[in-house]
Amino acid sequence: MKEKLREVAIELFERKGFKETSVQEIVEAIGATKGAFYYYYKSKEELLCDICVSYLDDLLRQQACIVQDPEKSCTEKLRAIVHMVICNIRTRKKSARIFFREMRHLADDHLAEIRAKRRLFRKRYEQLVREGIARGEFKPSLHAEMITFGLLGITNWSYYWFRPDGGISEEELTDIFVDFILHGIKAPRAGESGRNEAEPGNSGGQTE
Repeated sequence: MKEKLREVAIELFERKGFKETSVQEIVEAIGATKGAFYYYYKSKEELLCDICVSYLDDLLRQQACIVQDPEKSCTEKLRAIVHMVICNIRTRKKSARIFFREMRHLADDHLAEIRAKRRLFRKRYEQLVREGIARGEFKPSLHAEMITFGLLGITNWSYYWFRPDGGISEEELTDIFVDFILHGIKAPRAGESGRNEAEPGNSGGQTE
């Protein structure tokens, strides 16, 4: 029952918005009663928090699998995280839109848990950048914290405009983002390949 309440709430919150959706509409959609709703959730806000936390926990689980992989270089891990976030646009798009759009309706006690999980996701990303710098895969002049915020900004906002069933595939968008992250948009000078020697497939700068 709890999973059904969450699933229908995701549909309604994404379509109508959190404030415009009532508890009555949620329970009617699955043929339940308000009593059943309040057995699992103290309030509609607690349900929203549950949706956001579930979404973040899934991202953190996937991210942990990537960063803990001893077979991947930092560059490969970076690409894998970008690809994971883009793939989640297809698999968890509605939850993502609710997370970014409706989180403002949560009180501080609920936000504290969510902020801690967001911070953990960001810190893992930042540590990956720092490790890449230390290994010589990324430029030593990079400001790891600011680069991390930039990476998050590039990928997070894709939820609002990227269509997985459009003209660009998830793999292609990942390649576009990673190329932009690693090389920017400036054309290489004569004699330069424009390819980072530390990318997967090249030996330069890699220690694994």
